[in-house]
Amino acid sequence: MTAEAAPRTVMPARRVRLARFGLLATAFAVSACGLVYELALITLGAYLVGNTAKQASIVLAVMVFAMGLGALAAKPLRRWPALAFAAVELALALLGGFSVMLLYAAFSWTDLYSLPLVLVAAAIGLLIGAEIPLLMELLQRIREQAAGAAVADLNAADYLGGLIGGLAFPFILLPFFGQIQGALLVGAVNAVAGVLLVWILFRHDLAKAAKQLLTVVAALTAVLLVAAFAYTGKFETAARQALYAAPIVYSEDSQYQQIVMTEAASPFGEQDLRLYLNGDLQFSSVDEYRYHEALVHPAMNGPHENVLVLGGGDGLAVREILRYPDVATVTLVDLDGAVTDLAREFDDLVALNENAMNDPKVEVVNADAFTWLREQHGTWDTIIVDMPDPDATETAKLYSVEFYGLATDHLAEAGRMVVQAGSPYFAPKTFWTIASTLEAAGHAPAPYWVSVPSFGDWGYMLVQAGGDVPDLGLDTSIGPFQSLTPELIEAAQVFPPDRDRMDMEPSTLMRPVILDRVESEWNNY
Repeated sequence: MTAEAAPRTVMPARRVRLARFGLLATAFAVSACGLVYELALITLGAYLVGNTAKQASIVLAVMVFAMGLGALAAKPLRRWPALAFAAVELALALLGGFSVMLLYAAFSWTDLYSLPLVLVAAAIGLLIGAEIPLLMELLQRIREQAAGAAVADLNAADYLGGLIGGLAFPFILLPFFGQIQGALLVGAVNAVAGVLLVWILFRHDLAKAAKQLLTVVAALTAVLLVAAFAYTGKFETAARQALYAAPIVYSEDSQYQQIVMTEAASPFGEQDLRLYLNGDLQFSSVDEYRYHEALVHPAMNGPHENVLVLGGGDGLAVREILRYPDVATVTLVDLDGAVTDLAREFDDLVALNENAMNDPKVEVVNADAFTWLREQHGTWDTIIVDMPDPDATETAKLYSVEFYGLATDHLAEAGRMVVQAGSPYFAPKTFWTIASTLEAAGHAPAPYWVSVPSFGDWGYMLVQAGGDVPDLGLDTSIGPFQSLTPELIEAAQVFPPDRDRMDMEPSTLMRPVILDRVESEWNNY
């Protein structure tokens, strides 16, 4: 069966301009779709496994390489460009549209992720690479023109489409539809653009059987995309639950991260409420007081009229700060408004943080802490740095010499700053890298650690304005504490020989060594 006639289609002159516009509009649309697929795979990897730079490098490198192969593979298909282009777009609609769902399923129900990511990225790249050669052939069938002019026209449409796709993903698709539904919608655009172009402009080039086959495949593609779109909610619920041992009581994909809360009975008979951000445990209600008492109270054993909290959007550190009656103001800066809203509105979390986030002394600012600090001119007596672990490019900058230097500039005379520093047992190189980074920023940190069963042994760094070594102690007038005593704080400064001080290179914005150390150490557990 011959799918297409070999001779080029000759169009009436009055239709040429409109046909060229339609083809270039199609090139614009499919280019936007292709870039969205790239961004979706990068973002999904950052959410699930962290390290955005590595995820971006893998996806882009594989896709660009595969695009080159796809362009070569398209050369034999130039004999049947219309049918081949429609087939490529329908394949992209299915593979690209289902890409996020497939990879999320692989991550949730298997131990695989990297291999499927490479395979999916390569397959999408192959298909994207075939688009331009086929569009070029179709453009020449509308009206022959010099190769340079034709390439310029297609590239202009392609690059402009990439711009629109790049803007649509973070500002429209991700916030309003989420990753899975956003990818499915883009898959539908891919299918519609490809099929409409061929059906309207080049249907006479197709044999009857090819037209029938194209119609059937396009209809099946539409059914699959619509069904998957409708099933997304149930799929996400099942996939998320597969990642967590306890029942999920709240979940949301915010602009910045995946937020999940679970609740179940602990072995001690208590209700165990847990918060996860991008799959990383932030607290367990059974023992979070151990973490937050150790984080807050040694730092508060000094001037603390005005307190700045960087991170800590769950409000649990603020709860401990408000135990001091002479605290006048608490400013909390957390990037994600979805987290701080949860801390102010979700009943179980409000009960746990004792409604601290709604206290009139507390001001909540939703902003990037690094950028926000650069714009401030005031100082604070106490600064609590309660950031997520530096396992992603976005958080690594918050453990840099530059960030600690910025924070120091806003520390009042005799003020104190504490930094959560991860586990000195599970990640000692990371822990002592934070110490070296604080030293490079002009501090003499006092490291200490406590036991938090949900996390294991967990460590902190306390520093003081002026570069002096701070004394670790407690203001026992506001006690009693649930997990701390002056004697325990003194003992917390002692590290066993196998976890004693390491001389590590400081982490900076231009050389974020802490990112590799976190990844190498925590991958062992």
